[in-house]
Amino acid sequence: MSGRIGGDATALARAIADGRLTAAEAMEAALLAAETDPLGAIARLDPALGRAGAARADAILAAGATAASAPFRGLPFLGKDLGASARGLAACGGNAALRERTPDPEADDALFARFRAAGLVPFGLTTVPEFGNALTSEPPGAPPARNPWNPALSPGGSSGGAAAAVASGIVAMAHATDAAGSIRVPAACCGLVGLKPSRGATPMGPGFSNWLNGLVGEGVLARSVRDVAAIFAPISGEAQGPVPDPALRGIPATPRVALAISPAVSEASAAAAREAAQALGGPVHALDPAAWAALSDRAAAVADLVLAVSLAEWVDAAGLAEHEIAPISAAAARHGRALSAPAFFAATREAAGVAHAMWALFADADVIVAPVLADGPPEIGAFDPASTDLDAHHAKMDATAPGVALANVSGFPALALPFGMEGGLPRSFQMIAPFGSGRALLALAARLEDLAPCPPFPRLAGLPEDLR
Repeated sequence: MSGRIGGDATALARAIADGRLTAAEAMEAALLAAETDPLGAIARLDPALGRAGAARADAILAAGATAASAPFRGLPFLGKDLGASARGLAACGGNAALRERTPDPEADDALFARFRAAGLVPFGLTTVPEFGNALTSEPPGAPPARNPWNPALSPGGSSGGAAAAVASGIVAMAHATDAAGSIRVPAACCGLVGLKPSRGATPMGPGFSNWLNGLVGEGVLARSVRDVAAIFAPISGEAQGPVPDPALRGIPATPRVALAISPAVSEASAAAAREAAQALGGPVHALDPAAWAALSDRAAAVADLVLAVSLAEWVDAAGLAEHEIAPISAAAARHGRALSAPAFFAATREAAGVAHAMWALFADADVIVAPVLADGPPEIGAFDPASTDLDAHHAKMDATAPGVALANVSGFPALALPFGMEGGLPRSFQMIAPFGSGRALLALAARLEDLAPCPPFPRLAGLPEDLR
């Protein structure tokens, strides 16, 4: 593949490595784009941090470093305001009070140490919903993140700011996390590629040590499969976490495909998944829609409970009062505190049951293909942080992206991939595979990437005009 229209991280990194522009010039272009961002993608900028990192990258390149030592040397990079933190950029979950009382870390979390070793240069943080608790990215008291394809729509959540920044061309790649679809939903909303890795595949400490009981996986959002594959190699494996590293697992070149379409999914979303399943070239069988929906509901119930308990612990540990958080966050925290230890343990047993049920589906399939979104991207304002109706909030999240929590609760890797355009918006689908299949999913996705017209992204900040 020659690269996405508008360019991708691989193209920009090659331009820096080849001397077409310096890392400092790439950083200045990214800073300008970020400072004039009309989409609310950026939660925080640190130009001095970015310029210092770019200067170090240029010095290393001048000393003769090759791309083999760091495939993205000098590439501007944005962290997410949730999850692992970079040196000098504390992730504060979109909460203003937490930002005021949280000092910036003096060292990278393990994931960011790997990002930096791959050559990425952090210079800011992207917008998230408060505590990641929505599928839009509208932190209280701050501008909402908007979808580059239609600003009346959301880029999704909770990695919505990251998606908006990548799709609009501020950066070619950005940090993202996924506890209940938060990589895959923004990828689907914005026509990007996003992998929720297998549980335990990437490091998640020491600062971000809350694994949400195993639900969350961290990685990136990018414009191309080759970008995600190129960064996944150096950030995955030997994660030194509380679960074993998943053994690498392959997928046959002509895979058996299970097609999973929830009854709640629109025909437009279902069509993208069907077409992608057929394009894989192997035998396709449809899973029973009612059974898939029932399994999805079980996973969503587990995820909702774990997220509420986690939020209660986070808010209490940070000493945040109810008036310092959004009403919907306060409602979730109250619910989390009210749950008993036996109820939480029962949820962990239910999670194991969901994983077992998912494993059973792979007796007759190598990969599951399913929609990410029930329909298109949600509108701005679809999730009201001033609401106190937690049940309605969770129901809306589940209705927006039915089935996404299955990969989080089971721990399986899941990859969102764009597959053409319709009505001026990207179409997308996801592939789910057993533990350890992240690299194999990316290889499979590379075969599909050229089969559907890719989104015509705006040109990346700093990319020379003759490159793509």
